[in-house]
Amino acid sequence: MTIRFTKMQGAGNDFVVLDGTREPFALSPAQIRRLCDRHFGVGADQLLLVERSTRDEADFRYRIFNADGGEVEHCGNGARCFVKFVRDAGLTDKTTIVVEVMQGLITLTMRADGQVSVDMGAPVFAPPQVPFDQTGLTPRRDNDDDVWPLALDSGTVEVSVLSMGNPHAVQIVASAEQAPVAQTGPEIERHRRFPARVNAGFLEIVDRHTARLRVFERGAGETLACGTGACAAAVAGIRRGVLDSPVAVHTHGGVLTIAWDGRADPQASVLMTGPAVTVFAGEIDIV
Repeated sequence: MTIRFTKMQGAGNDFVVLDGTREPFALSPAQIRRLCDRHFGVGADQLLLVERSTRDEADFRYRIFNADGGEVEHCGNGARCFVKFVRDAGLTDKTTIVVEVMQGLITLTMRADGQVSVDMGAPVFAPPQVPFDQTGLTPRRDNDDDVWPLALDSGTVEVSVLSMGNPHAVQIVASAEQAPVAQTGPEIERHRRFPARVNAGFLEIVDRHTARLRVFERGAGETLACGTGACAAAVAGIRRGVLDSPVAVHTHGGVLTIAWDGRADPQASVLMTGPAVTVFAGEIDIV
């Protein structure tokens, strides 16, 4: 079949975006893998699908598929690209839209300066809801956060565990550049303590409002940026008392600004602001 697509990126996290409001979505996991393949397809970290919402209070439905073909709950960088896509495609003229995702609703706003702000909702810390199996483990209390020991082949690391609509394990490292992302990222991603797998974040504190981050993403490997990962890292740093809101999170692909008033209200929403760029549009035959 011939697929019409738009290639987009947000801070280097890149996507193939499909309009499912005009054409039915009928790709298999194998076809998604082919489409996201950087040698045989368009190349992307994730495939994003725009569909008509099933809920009256939402403007669109937003679905995300990782490069391995599996559908996942959330993607912050993709959400920013989503709002730019639907506006550029003439699907809406709103500057603020509400979209339906697997875990509920999120609000996206296109700003006058071209940046996009996303209300990512409140973080979730209860281990069963992440999900994280804490059976037999005792966390270390670090200010407002529980830091969990995670046994790896190379030794034990301490991680903050939370969900931003998808699961994250964030560890603070001395240097993000020198962190063993390629070695321990895959092990953390598939650790038995995370039954739905997990995004592994490696967070370096620069100062109280600045951090560096690398993320080994579930189903995609290390990406140039991870929106939910930046949110999770900032939240973990704020809870652990080493960061203050707002936080400029520097990734290999660019800077994301994360604001969270969690010290006053742990149920406060996380606000992420960053770029969204259209790279090109085209057609591709997929078998």
